[in-house]
Amino acid sequence: MQMDEECHNQILIPESFTEIYTDEQRGRLTIKKDELLRRYELCEDLANMLTERTSEQWFKTGWEKVEVLEQVRLGLVGDQGIVSDAEGNWVVRRLEELLGW
Repeated sequence: MQMDEECHNQILIPESFTEIYTDEQRGRLTIKKDELLRRYELCEDLANMLTERTSEQWFKTGWEKVEVLEQVRLGLVGDQGIVSDAEGNWVVRRLEELLGW
């Protein structure tokens, strides 16, 4: 086993993320495990990168937290979005956790 594979095997993907790619009827993943890991890492990185900016936007705009989070979500999933709707929703929930909202 390569070191890279070993490192990836130690990452615990939360069930809340895995559910995005689980077939409800069969209880199986709809994508390969390595793709699931890549998608999770992207979404987790996005949530972490957006914490400071989101907090600043909330402070500067005076909007409700839910409004700021919706703007973030729309930016993630819009026409130029880099994540699916379900992933965007997960990123926003994770962002809320990281910000303690």
